[in-house]
Amino acid sequence: MNLKYIKSLLCVAFASSCYGMVAIFVRLAYQQHYNTAEIIISQALIGFLGLLLIYFISQNKYKNYLYTKKDIIKLMICGCSFAFTNTFFYQAVRLGIPVAICTVLLMQAVWMGSVVDFIVNKKKPSIVEIIAILTILVGTFLATNILEHKKEQLNFLGLTFGFLAAVSYTFSLFSTNKISVNVPPTLRPACLLFGASLMVSLIWSHELVNEPFHPSIFYKWGLIIAFFGTILATSLFSSHMPVVGIGVGSIVASIELPTSVIAAKIILSENINYIQWVGILLILLSVVFLNIPLLRSNKTSN
Repeated sequence: MNLKYIKSLLCVAFASSCYGMVAIFVRLAYQQHYNTAEIIISQALIGFLGLLLIYFISQNKYKNYLYTKKDIIKLMICGCSFAFTNTFFYQAVRLGIPVAICTVLLMQAVWMGSVVDFIVNKKKPSIVEIIAILTILVGTFLATNILEHKKEQLNFLGLTFGFLAAVSYTFSLFSTNKISVNVPPTLRPACLLFGASLMVSLIWSHELVNEPFHPSIFYKWGLIIAFFGTILATSLFSSHMPVVGIGVGSIVASIELPTSVIAAKIILSENINYIQWVGILLILLSVVFLNIPLLRSNKTSN
């Protein structure tokens, strides 16, 4: 295992940890009475400008990449799904769903990806995948602790938004890994964020028109949310996930879940009992279990 590989592993782990912190910052922004439109628009705009700056700084590295305007437009269209993911996820946070549970719901994208693969590519899930999916569902039931939570903590609309965020996130991952792969890795996220910025502007235009917009959101929370959730995490993933590989990368990336849960407990004083920890552990083990065949095939090919 060379130094470059170890560095990439650490970068993917750190990027995932950054993603795990985003919901914490969003909850704190809500507590200071900023609305969803202010949070999501400030994140999208700052994130897009930051990623565009990174591309301009590093564009000389990618002179040999060949791509067309059509490739750029495709990425912008795909970026719209990220706008829906953030919108649904932040709405779940706004409606009082505990941050730990919001993150658990987002992790459902792990098994949803297998469903999409079956529908689109006609690829039947293996026994390993079926067992892992069932384990994730059991783990989700335990991690959300539905039987113990009060009704006002787990309102149906909030849970629905959390589930829709996972659906949208699944589509985002599936499409962005297949579309316009010939575009430079530093330009791809900038194009995605441009599309996302346009879409969130359309989605939240009514709130921007009818309610006052507080510019302070940009430097109070927009900057930190965009830095951790968009600029830093996206750049690290784009640069280091190809080195690590999708199998190991998916396992390392699952560190987002315990990061979010631990941060929610420390910063927001959310109560996490042992049943929820068991559920979280089951989800993490399922991610590892799902990627064992891929890890074996990579080892054999090497």
